[in-house]
Amino acid sequence: MTSAPAIVHVIDDDAAVRDSIRLLLRTEDFDVRAHASARDFLTSVEPSEGGCVVTDVRMPGTSGLELLAEIKARGLDLPVIVITAHADVALAVQAMKAGAMDLLEKPFDDEALLGAVRQALGHFVEGESRGSEAASARDRLASLTAREREVLVGVLEGRPNKIIAHELGISVRTVEAHRARLMVKMQAKSLSELVRISVLVPRAASL
Repeated sequence: MTSAPAIVHVIDDDAAVRDSIRLLLRTEDFDVRAHASARDFLTSVEPSEGGCVVTDVRMPGTSGLELLAEIKARGLDLPVIVITAHADVALAVQAMKAGAMDLLEKPFDDEALLGAVRQALGHFVEGESRGSEAASARDRLASLTAREREVLVGVLEGRPNKIIAHELGISVRTVEAHRARLMVKMQAKSLSELVRISVLVPRAASL
């Protein structure tokens, strides 16, 4: 655990979005630093700084996904929340596997972002619970039927419902029903949460 003050780094090339997020976080008394690019952030961040990163995924120059890789390479202890106006399943899987703690699609609810930031800032004290969370994820995955697992694989690979239906030889409505049930069984309220839970389980996407 670091003794440095927790800073929320906001990275977005859109000044309006960047300022909006900064103002929202400051109303909740977070210490915020805004950056117009990933490169600006990487140039200014100190190795000892604690906190988290809220970053757009599609930016000129270094993308959010490339930033995740660089944060990992530098050994920075900064959880990353990825935001995007172009969210899709494949991107969510890629971001989560690269180490993102959460993924939010614009326009996102203020409370969703605040909740994600609070969770990210609290990750230092949650390390011991990671194993039990993975065990819970395995139990949820084990509760799926064989067909629900097949649908989950399709979802995690970013295939539309109609493609999954064609590949499995079932109707789109049946795929939608299986997808709804697996969301309940996996206790996922959103796509990014489903991806995060699935990524906790080694090789979950290939089951």
